[in-house]
Amino acid sequence: MAFSSLKKLVTESMAIDLGTATTLIAVKDRDVVLDEPSLVAINELTDEVVAFGLEAYEMQGREGRDIVVKAPLSGGVVADFEMTKQMLAHFVKKAKTGGSQVSRQAVLSMLSDVTHVEQRALLNAAEEAHIGKVYMMEEGLAAAFGADVQPGDKRASAIVDIGAGTTNVAVVTKGSVAHSRSERLGSNDINEALVTHLRRHRGLQIGAETAESIKRTFISATPPENPEAEILARGRDVQSGSPSAVTLTAGEVYPIVEGIVSRIAQVVQDTLTELRPEIAADIYDRGILLTGGGALLDGIDQYLRNYIDLSVIVAEEPNYATVRGLIKMFDEPELLERVSRNELSILQNSEVPFEA
Repeated sequence: MAFSSLKKLVTESMAIDLGTATTLIAVKDRDVVLDEPSLVAINELTDEVVAFGLEAYEMQGREGRDIVVKAPLSGGVVADFEMTKQMLAHFVKKAKTGGSQVSRQAVLSMLSDVTHVEQRALLNAAEEAHIGKVYMMEEGLAAAFGADVQPGDKRASAIVDIGAGTTNVAVVTKGSVAHSRSERLGSNDINEALVTHLRRHRGLQIGAETAESIKRTFISATPPENPEAEILARGRDVQSGSPSAVTLTAGEVYPIVEGIVSRIAQVVQDTLTELRPEIAADIYDRGILLTGGGALLDGIDQYLRNYIDLSVIVAEEPNYATVRGLIKMFDEPELLERVSRNELSILQNSEVPFEA
């Protein structure tokens, strides 16, 4: 009994937003303590993991001869169970505050349409990371709480969370999800479209880091004020294989971006047409809250505002909204028990097909 009481005193509560591009971990009373790319570097000869997170990202595109950098998650779900398990264990250990004997509980985000098999894979990965108690919660609901939507608010709020691999639309009222929709479409699709355009039409192969840099510093979701503005894209000539570079203009790049952003906007619009009248009235008054790393794309709020003809507001630090919403749950234990989706009787019978 005494040991059990002591264990409760040293329990560390964590929130984990395990994303396609980035893993975020927040610890109760310490806010966000880890923000690293969801990447693993592996030696292909020995199958040994040589780096995780930021260290693996810095190797990407510049790997040694036998090293390959991989993303163990795709579209917001586990694609490689073994790598996800090792990566999560590494991140949890890095985020911990005390000694190795500290008992941990964690709440993880998940997509609204995640399958039982995919959910079980996340739970297994968390168990392998030596987390004693695991809760799972819908990403859209967590993002809403992280964007300061109050659990007791009876009027509906609409949250559009744009991640690297997914777009999640959730309508929240009185601390629960009234309607949701997830699409495996996100800001990484812009990177991939840019890479494809340069390879096919400009004869230049660029890496992931270059594509991300162009997106962050040059690309806008709205038509460019100066279509002739230029940026130099460096990479490898497709035909000769030699180092090369081409000049991109804002006018050339915009249609590539707009093609992806319009698909995201269509997902939002289609979801809003499925709402009940009273909820639709609330959304008309309140508009849309944008969260997720994709909300940082320049002009995306204005694009959505024009597309759906509603107010669109970007949450403060939108990329941290989900993980901050998750960590808030430990201050509301009854709400956490109510909103967590740990259907263990089903999940225990779900096979995880990702084992190597």
